[in-house]
Amino acid sequence: MNPDHRDTGRLWRSPEPRAGYDAVIVGSGGHGLATAYYLAAEHGMTDIAVLERSWLAGGNMARNTAIIRSNYLWPASAAIYEHALRLWEGLEEELGRDLHFSRRGVLNLAQSTHEVRESVRRVDADRLSGIDAEWLEPEQVAELVPILDTGPHVRHPVLGATYQPRAGIADHDLVAWAFAAEADRLGVDLVQDCEVTGFLRDGGRVTGVRTSRGDIEAPRVALCAAGRTSRLAAELGLRLPLQSHPLQALVSQLLEPVLDTVVMSSATHVYVSQAPKGELVLGAGIDAYNGYGRRGSFRTVEDQVAAAVELYPVFAHADVVRTWAGIVDVTPDASPVIGPAPVEGVYLNCGWGTGGYKATPGAGQVLADTVARGRAHPLAEPFGLDRFTTGALVDEHGAAAVAH
Repeated sequence: MNPDHRDTGRLWRSPEPRAGYDAVIVGSGGHGLATAYYLAAEHGMTDIAVLERSWLAGGNMARNTAIIRSNYLWPASAAIYEHALRLWEGLEEELGRDLHFSRRGVLNLAQSTHEVRESVRRVDADRLSGIDAEWLEPEQVAELVPILDTGPHVRHPVLGATYQPRAGIADHDLVAWAFAAEADRLGVDLVQDCEVTGFLRDGGRVTGVRTSRGDIEAPRVALCAAGRTSRLAAELGLRLPLQSHPLQALVSQLLEPVLDTVVMSSATHVYVSQAPKGELVLGAGIDAYNGYGRRGSFRTVEDQVAAAVELYPVFAHADVVRTWAGIVDVTPDASPVIGPAPVEGVYLNCGWGTGGYKATPGAGQVLADTVARGRAHPLAEPFGLDRFTTGALVDEHGAAAVAH
């Protein structure tokens, strides 16, 4: 029974890991926490542990720009991201907490003839998939975002944009804490400072994990460790098609409201929104090198700021307060890997690149169903690991909206 610990001011317990569970989830980011919540809430599996090598939700979940959208190109991608968006729309009521979910819309700028063609194609594809999508001409973009320079003199002139009105943002910390609190309330153990270092095996099947705090037996192990999933899989003899890159972002000083939508530019690798408190949140493209460092390169920040000031001249008066980097795990087709691994008892959730946060509730619900039933959820079937041998790729480089 889960004790009521609300009087202590804590959102969840800090239990010692037990010797065994029905399932273990490696990684306490949004996907790991959401998977645990949906396993408990929808499948009645409460004998679960979420193992985190550091502190809860301290990885990519705390290092993103909080953008939510579903306007991807291919039907498989559109389906899973739209599933997530529909969950987002009811998540505050389901979890009983304010997540600062703001349905403010997302613009994806088209700044070359090629981008115009691809953007219009994506709008048509989204509409066929039942997703709200619009094409805006430059004058409509200027009306929606007055501070954006849409003149022909800029280095990458704005030739139009796709627009998804239902898209928006939500506070990533509040989202993580809400999933954690509800999972804990349902009986899930959230174990911090517990690094998974290897696996227990019985023949060809995984029967648990080795950790820095002792061995833990479990017939089901779900890997939700983002870029470090490839390092864990290597312990099983699996070479996953993942590359890990730093992805940078920054925030400005607090400002009066100047931007009430999210604007993304693939051509200049900068995307921006304004948080409820007033700071501008700017994301960049990935650093070209592979690595797990969370500082990133100064050159990327410099290019990011230069692009932002060119597109929004008023930003030249803002000061940068903080920069950071998260570690994105990227597959060759810029789409995730989600489903059973080739090793019995192991389930994979990785390769989301820059799309991980927006997929949080959808990925968690889909993976929970996969783990509980022992087979890929229908929305996960196109994203199995075998597509890299069959050639049935889901190439989403363009709709990802930043350089992959």
